[in-house]
Amino acid sequence: MSRIGKRPIPIPAGVDVQIADGLVRVSGPKGQLELKVHPKMIVQRVDGVIQVQRPSDERFFKQLHGLYRTLIANMVQGVTEGFRKDLEIHGVGYRAALEGKTLVLNVGYSHPVRIDPPPGISFIVESPTRISVVGIDKQLVGEVAAQIRRVRPPEPYQGKGIRYAGEVIRRKAGKTGKTKGKK
Repeated sequence: MSRIGKRPIPIPAGVDVQIADGLVRVSGPKGQLELKVHPKMIVQRVDGVIQVQRPSDERFFKQLHGLYRTLIANMVQGVTEGFRKDLEIHGVGYRAALEGKTLVLNVGYSHPVRIDPPPGISFIVESPTRISVVGIDKQLVGEVAAQIRRVRPPEPYQGKGIRYAGEVIRRKAGKTGKTKGKK
């Protein structure tokens, strides 16, 4: 049995879970999320916890078992606490700012790069070199953070670019200078 899949998901106070026709809807203080579940997977609410069960021990259902349990647990956590991804900007003159809800990045291009947040996502600029992506959907928060990082990924020679907070960039040595005897 899947070790992750068999763990029950506790439902905190203030969270409402509705399970009907292969659709799990979770609503809480921060918002509402829903997930369409495979029709053969069994999701039920028992004594204040959510349990996910599989119909058989086929490999396909074993894979879905842990997946759906984790997705539903992330939904419960998202509507209660939310998710956050922090990014850092490294480079001389590189900076970020907010104009309304739009994130404006100046990262060495001839023009500023503007990123509008999708619904359910907000940006926090703590300083000109630190950005946070905040939302209730874990997958969407990660995707938007990856899109921001893609604007100017960190390069291995000088380490300039946008990186996740705490991300370690493997540095390369680069060229060693002039060679002797070359004319």
